[in-house]
Amino acid sequence: MRAIVYSETGDSDVLRLAERPVPEPGPGEVRVRVVRSGVNPTDWKARRGRLGHPEAVPNQDGAGIVDAVGPGVTAVGPGDRVWVWEAAWGRPDGTAQEHVVLPERQVVPLPDGASLDLGASLGIPALTAHRCLTVAEGGPDRLAPGALDGRTVLVAGGAGAVGNAAIQLARWAGATVVTTVSGPEKAALARAAGAHHVVNYRTGDPAAEIRGVAPGGVDIVVEVAPAPNAALDAAVTAPGGVVAVYANDGGDEVALSVRDLFTRNVRYQFVLVYTVSEAVKDAAVADVRAAVEAGALRVGEEAGLPLHHFPLERTADAHDAVESGAVGKVLVDVAPE
Repeated sequence: MRAIVYSETGDSDVLRLAERPVPEPGPGEVRVRVVRSGVNPTDWKARRGRLGHPEAVPNQDGAGIVDAVGPGVTAVGPGDRVWVWEAAWGRPDGTAQEHVVLPERQVVPLPDGASLDLGASLGIPALTAHRCLTVAEGGPDRLAPGALDGRTVLVAGGAGAVGNAAIQLARWAGATVVTTVSGPEKAALARAAGAHHVVNYRTGDPAAEIRGVAPGGVDIVVEVAPAPNAALDAAVTAPGGVVAVYANDGGDEVALSVRDLFTRNVRYQFVLVYTVSEAVKDAAVADVRAAVEAGALRVGEEAGLPLHHFPLERTADAHDAVESGAVGKVLVDVAPE
């Protein structure tokens, strides 16, 4: 089978096309014929970081067709359309290859009508968004229609992949959703995703605009850039609210006004979905699956998440596109449907 591999870390030119044997699933494992591979920032960061294996295949997320199962597998069978998550976490076999073998729990059925493009766009972005939306004091710790009724959620960077998923999941769960963007193009994408209110943080007084929507403050901030947004978050977060930080865009060090924040019992929660507990992760997968089945998660420009396709042999270009900040979701076309 064709696979993209790397045996040293560095720029995207360490990625190369290779032939590998088709793997066989063992007990409790599923083999998926990968059609789409999703690219996330952690994929290129991992490629630049520590290898940990003599050779590795990149990319955590993907979607395709089950073509073999090992003994004991009951949730999926050959011919099922599925999405997969964390394929390359702690293992050398990601989704940038024609077949991948994974434990059954990491292979999730896709309902009729849900595209493989959508399936490959879920994984890390949707699970991260779910975690950010379920860490507020007093809950909820699960998402479903009505779970966030009466709450206001601020999504920083609503045109990004995690931001898009957070908008859609928060809407599905009943929240009032506000998002910040840097310009008109991204504002249009955030509205397409379903944001009730869109604020351009580069013009006017964004804190006043957000407070106009939520006079008592926002309950949950889904934060991609904690350092540049620290003052804004402090100005708009409600007493007892939470700032859920899932990335470090704009810098690693954050200056906080401690007295102001502890007076209002504002909490910062840092989120890395790879290292949350299995129970938390399984709950997130179940809720994301339910949202997909309800039609609440969508992709494409009409859903605020433009898709950028690259053939398998151009996986390096796909990584470069994500690293350079492509707006939308970057997908690798591994094989025909």
